[in-house]
Amino acid sequence: MSSRWSEAVRHALPLRLGLWYAGLFTVGSVALLVVTYSLLSTTLARRDHELLEDMLVRYRSEYQRAGLKGLDALVNADEGEGRHERLLVRVAGPQPELEHSAHPPSWGAFDLSRLDDPAAQARGWMSIESPDGSVLEVGTARLAGGVVVQVGRSSHVRDELLGNFRAHAIEVAIALVLLALGGGIAIAYGALAPVRDMQATAGTILRTKRYTARVPTRGTRDPLDQLGARINEMLGQIETLVGGMKGALDNVAHDLRTPLTRFRNVAESALTSGRSGAAEEALARAVEEADRVGATLTALMDVSEAEAGTMRLNREYVALDAVVREAMALHEDEADDRRLSLTWTGSPELTLWADRTRLRQVVANLIENAVKYTEPGGRIAIEAVDLGHAIALTVRDTGIGIASEHLPLVWDRLYRADPARSPRGLGLGLSLVKAIVQAHGGHVSASSVIGGGSEFTVTLPTARPQDPLTSS
Repeated sequence: MSSRWSEAVRHALPLRLGLWYAGLFTVGSVALLVVTYSLLSTTLARRDHELLEDMLVRYRSEYQRAGLKGLDALVNADEGEGRHERLLVRVAGPQPELEHSAHPPSWGAFDLSRLDDPAAQARGWMSIESPDGSVLEVGTARLAGGVVVQVGRSSHVRDELLGNFRAHAIEVAIALVLLALGGGIAIAYGALAPVRDMQATAGTILRTKRYTARVPTRGTRDPLDQLGARINEMLGQIETLVGGMKGALDNVAHDLRTPLTRFRNVAESALTSGRSGAAEEALARAVEEADRVGATLTALMDVSEAEAGTMRLNREYVALDAVVREAMALHEDEADDRRLSLTWTGSPELTLWADRTRLRQVVANLIENAVKYTEPGGRIAIEAVDLGHAIALTVRDTGIGIASEHLPLVWDRLYRADPARSPRGLGLGLSLVKAIVQAHGGHVSASSVIGGGSEFTVTLPTARPQDPLTSS
């Protein structure tokens, strides 16, 4: 039975939190009761002592004024008026006729012989304990001629009051424990409502295999509510990524079908053709198609890594001028063949904290895109502007342009604005540009007019980022 209970406690978070709350609440309440009892006991003892001091001074003064007769009358008057419970009042001296003692009959349990102890009288105050635990506190005032006046008070009334407090404190403690258990479990159950919502949302996603479910939130600053909002943001990103992956896979399947078909046709042609050199020509074309498929898959992997935040960037201080010139050199021959003017305007002093190879990919893809869609005799201008906190690199062409409805989509994977008119390509260049730039903490933008050319701008920060996913 105990093992099943401990197992249930280990696996029931609301119950564990409730028990922790109940335990802390109980300990705090018991500590408060103990402190209250201690303060009450100290306060009552101090009050009794102060009253005893006042009565000692009063009775001593009355004895000095009116003698034993006056003192006895004052004691009887105080008892008759009920000003306090009965006290021990004693006068003793060297002569027997000075002896006077008045005390309640029930005080016989106290050893009153100690009242004559000279050492105790010299101290002024003494305490005499009885077998039942009560304490008789006695104050002594020494007068001229060896006469002493003593006034004593029992702790019986105080002990009875404290005993009642202890008895009721136990009852209160039991009630507090029960209240703490019930309240703790209720509070823990209510506080964990957002966690149950998250669990239900996760169960819905696992059951339906769709990421459209969201955690209910209230828009408060509660940490669990804010955690739910962050989970919703994460689910939105996952939904976008899954949708993008599905679209990418569909596009890849469609895009790879053509080169694979050509690959198969080339192989069949080589097998059925009897002319000399057909096999070598077929193999060359097959290698070309295989390279195209490999390039498509590599680009898709790069884009996926960048979008997932796992692309490793080997950053260093890079001179932008050198990178741009290296990228231009890759397309100078093609630009010359198409009689395109390819120019670069930028300060040699511009530097970026970036991955040199990835940055060259960005610039090369932008130039390749401009060369591909610019009519012969057109112009392509590359320029960079220092914005202080960032550098804006712009590639501007006089090409065919992009319709406004297609412009926001040119950064998507495998997207072509007009497949019928588009030159042969992977459809991944601009999506790779965007992914690499965003991995560097930058952003991209594009503007275009049909027949009036296009302008693509990437903005990269110059400050060294503190990004645990990158390395320097």
